[in-house]
Amino acid sequence: MADLPSIAKSIFLGALEDCSIHRAMQRCVSVQDGQLRICKQSFSIRELRRLRIVAAGKASSTMLAALRKQLPIKPEWDVRGILIAPEPPPGLAGEFQFFPGGHPLPNEASFAGARAALEMLRSIPPEESSGTLCIFLLSGGASAMLELPLDPAISLQDTATFHQVLVGGGASINEINCVRKRFSAVKGGRLAAAAGEAACISLLISDVPAGHEDAIGSGPTLPDASTVEQCKDVLERYHLLPQFPAPVRRYFENLPEASVPPDLNRNRCGHCVLLCADDLAEAAARRATDLGWLAVVDHTSDEWPYEKAAAYLLQRLRQLRQSFGRACLIAGGEVLVQLPAKSVGAGGRNQQFALYGLTRLTPEDKSVAILSGGSDGIDGNSPAAGAVADERLLQTPEDRRAAEVALQNFDAYSYFAARGALLVTGSTGQNLRDLRILLSG
Repeated sequence: MADLPSIAKSIFLGALEDCSIHRAMQRCVSVQDGQLRICKQSFSIRELRRLRIVAAGKASSTMLAALRKQLPIKPEWDVRGILIAPEPPPGLAGEFQFFPGGHPLPNEASFAGARAALEMLRSIPPEESSGTLCIFLLSGGASAMLELPLDPAISLQDTATFHQVLVGGGASINEINCVRKRFSAVKGGRLAAAAGEAACISLLISDVPAGHEDAIGSGPTLPDASTVEQCKDVLERYHLLPQFPAPVRRYFENLPEASVPPDLNRNRCGHCVLLCADDLAEAAARRATDLGWLAVVDHTSDEWPYEKAAAYLLQRLRQLRQSFGRACLIAGGEVLVQLPAKSVGAGGRNQQFALYGLTRLTPEDKSVAILSGGSDGIDGNSPAAGAVADERLLQTPEDRRAAEVALQNFDAYSYFAARGALLVTGSTGQNLRDLRILLSG
């Protein structure tokens, strides 16, 4: 009998390997005929005098290392940069300042990095804007790692609590970032606006639904597509204001005019998506096909509550299995988990999804594996990327009772850890949302 959990893991890890940031950077950045070509934009090497780089997010160290390999740095260029990431890449160039920004909650380095980036960009002389290029390397996680309140009276502790309430409130990533943009001095295009008239290009690793690139890192360099009315609707619908610290609550109750993100010149501020969740799902489908499974990609359940998503995907797998036998159902994106006010356990949305799906397997679901993992290698407040489960984890009534208790306590990590069913990758240097893989043997 095939070891379906091991096969699911191999598909997940193989898909991550196939989505190489270095290869994506090679495709998007090149020098031809005296022009630095970044995606569809060109910049004259001869006219370039000043280069400013800001990299922020979970994948930013990898992105910066990949960019440096492709970028022909001229000795006469004035080069400066800011890197805000979990850890620096080996051999970080001396012209770069590094800040170990916090995640999932901002820390002192998040504030310091944001201040340093704003100061660096604002110091570009207006008369030298035409010879300056600002490159922004952004990936998921930048919302916490690169942060500074618009209201200087709001403390770091209150900012961290604000982020914690938003993330655990049940809102989607786009809704969360709509609120963050009204709060932050660097989000909603404000970071790019600090560069004045200098040319800006943003290279993105997307951890948001397609078409919502201004939500990556809460859109520090892209025009904002959300509105104040949408922000207020999110606050009301998820009952967030009463949960915010008093200074943050007062701020949102009296939103200042400055909270409206600036208009950005789209001709001056371009952007390009290097990799997205669709790339990861398609890579997984290729891996599954090579292993002999019928592979089907279905993103219908993206941003659904985890219970609804699990029920839908299990039913879809049953249908595929009935028609085709060996089937691999692949779903990208994220599921929603609304935490109680006092959560006692450890884990994250991927482990909660996998555990809930496990408890919904029927006797007819023999030889089924459920994997759910974060492409960044991190799931919630646990050291795991997610979990992979099959019916062998529910062999006794005690197993089932333990699973139900872990679900109620949002403690899926403890359940899977005790049974050797965690998906542990360590930090991957990547961030393409989550991936769910359901296999039938």
